[in-house]
Amino acid sequence: MGAQHKVVYSLGTSTRSSDEFLLLLDHYGIGLVIDVRRFPVSRFEHFNQKELTRLLHGAGIEYLYLGDKLGGYRKGGYQAFVSTPEFDSGMKKLESAISKKTGAIVCAEKFPWRCHRRFIATELTVRGWEVKHIIEEGRLWSQK
Repeated sequence: MGAQHKVVYSLGTSTRSSDEFLLLLDHYGIGLVIDVRRFPVSRFEHFNQKELTRLLHGAGIEYLYLGDKLGGYRKGGYQAFVSTPEFDSGMKKLESAISKKTGAIVCAEKFPWRCHRRFIATELTVRGWEVKHIIEEGRLWSQK
C-alpha cells in the first residue's frame, strides 16, 4: 500500500441487534468483517457464524473467519501467543484481507481493552496500521 494511509476498524458484537450492527458497519464504510472469535457462537442467534455470514452477505459485506488463527483462549495466555509463528501467520492473512477492503476485526466484547482484539490492534499499529475501535456510532477509541 506504500504511502497510502492504512486504517482498520475493530468492533464488538456485544448485545447489539442485527440492525444496529449493520448500521455501524455502514456508517464506517466497512465492506469486510474479520471474525476473530475462537468460538464463533453467541447467545444472540444473529451472531452465530452461519447467521452472521448470511446477514453480512445480504448487506453486501464480506465475511472472513480468522478465529482459528487469531482467536482468544490460548494456552499460556494471549500475550504469549503473540510471539508465535501461528500468530504471525494469522496477522499476515489479516493484513492481506484488510489491504484490499475496509475491514472490521470483530469479536464479542464491546470494549476492546477487555478483549484480545487489543493485542491484534497493538500488532497492527506496529505494522503501520491505524486501528479505530468502534464503541458506538460516533464514538471511536484509537489504538495507541
